[in-house]
Amino acid sequence: MDINFNKNEDHNKLKLSDLKRRLAKVKLGGGKSRIEKHHAKGKMTARERIDYLLDDDSQSIEIGAFAGENMYEEHGGCPSGGVVVKVGYVQGKQCVVVANDATVKAGAWFPITGKKNLRAQEISIENKLPIIYLVDSAGVYLSMQDEIFPDKEHFGRIFRNNAVMSSMGITQIAAVMGSCVAGGAYLPIMSDEALIVDKTGSIFLAGSYLVKAAIGESIDNETLGGASTHSEISGVTDYKAKDDKDALNKIKNIVDKIGDFDKAGFNRVEAKKPVENPDDIFGILPASRSDQYDMLEIIKRLVDDSEFEQYKEGYGKTILTGYARIDGWAVGIVANQRKVVKTKKGEMQFGGVIYSDSADKATRFIANCNQKKIPLVFLQDVTGFMVGSKSEHGGIIKDGAKMVNAVSNSVVPKFTIVIGNSYGAGNYAMCGKAYDPRLIVAWPSAELAVMSGNSAAKVLMQIEKASLEKSGKAVDAEKEKELFDQIKQRYDDQISPYYAAARLWTDAIIDPLDTRKWISMGIEAANHAPIEKQFNMGVLQV
Repeated sequence: MDINFNKNEDHNKLKLSDLKRRLAKVKLGGGKSRIEKHHAKGKMTARERIDYLLDDDSQSIEIGAFAGENMYEEHGGCPSGGVVVKVGYVQGKQCVVVANDATVKAGAWFPITGKKNLRAQEISIENKLPIIYLVDSAGVYLSMQDEIFPDKEHFGRIFRNNAVMSSMGITQIAAVMGSCVAGGAYLPIMSDEALIVDKTGSIFLAGSYLVKAAIGESIDNETLGGASTHSEISGVTDYKAKDDKDALNKIKNIVDKIGDFDKAGFNRVEAKKPVENPDDIFGILPASRSDQYDMLEIIKRLVDDSEFEQYKEGYGKTILTGYARIDGWAVGIVANQRKVVKTKKGEMQFGGVIYSDSADKATRFIANCNQKKIPLVFLQDVTGFMVGSKSEHGGIIKDGAKMVNAVSNSVVPKFTIVIGNSYGAGNYAMCGKAYDPRLIVAWPSAELAVMSGNSAAKVLMQIEKASLEKSGKAVDAEKEKELFDQIKQRYDDQISPYYAAARLWTDAIIDPLDTRKWISMGIEAANHAPIEKQFNMGVLQV
């Protein structure tokens, strides 16, 4: 191994250690003292409930662990958006599980909480997966009600989705394991089956204090909307459980009886591990996002038997396309090549840049995968499309539009891994969040932005400098450097993968060695939903 490999390895493993440290903090939710208070009420935490519900020794993936990070500091923070979402196995069946974290503001809904719940429902809808809600929430966080209550992608959309999912035949099970008030009371009751835990679960449109204020009636919360009331008088709930574990056991029994699903029919054989050592990824991936490397070496450490059959290998070399298997599943891979390549005409092309020929190749390959019903995996490390007169005269905009068209209209499931750069229109063409990947995750090395920190800081600094000079203020070299450093620091904070994950632009930041698991579980989920549309690129300029 050379010295650069060792330096890269040290750098990337430090980033992985930072990821694990941040995840450990996030998993404490509202903190140890609030967890202790939660336990004192005889309740399990959201994560404990999910862990108990999911099958022992089975794999799972967590969606949006960093949702809300550093977003609501003036309100005391909202770790994981106050809700835990996992895709895992219950009685051998793949399910989406959504659990309110009552250690975070009593499980109240912040704007990001609504966005995360909608993402969980989207995963369920796209893949026709059963969804289980473990409800323990005080409802909308009133201090921010104007950002969570009335709009199309706000709180009310959850219940609209409940109704649509029911019409689609998607199983929805809800367990009321704590507070369930006001508008939030509709979620469990719009599910197919609802459970409630005795003494700790409650459902009502208005609590006892509001009832007293509104109509003068004096009544306690348990009589108003507790387990006995809703299981024996109102008939609102279907099952009464004596405690959290009893409720979760009842859910397991219900899921165990669900019938089999129609399959999409994606190709799978017995899985094989990569021949090349996956741990080498940490040494291959450069510490600097501007340095070159061979993406093919990364692919060999992600795919079964390290076998990758390249499509149009000698053409459009700044994008790698080809067929492989991941955990036995057949996949089509579209990846940005990050090393400088030489064309047949002897011209040099920059790694990570999409040229006309590479866009054309990717478009054709995406169409082939759709015809063959092969899921697509995008490995992003892209700085954007090539600029300049030669590219413009050669029709780069048209070729880029073809690729975006193909990605947009693809009907096979798409999975996106942001390995390094994800800049500008390159993010779009390589299936960024706006293009409906079934799952999109980032490695700790990822950066998502319109352009790199250096480039953006130079542009913004020139604008700021011109503004200062226009107002009569002199800008010498020292002041110029100070401006540049301030702007770059602010911009660098925004291109961090944690900034993106906090806003759910990605579903997770993952250990690169977990990439195979995420893709495999994602395709298994997608296999629940037969493809109902034909691939059609519409009106396409050729």
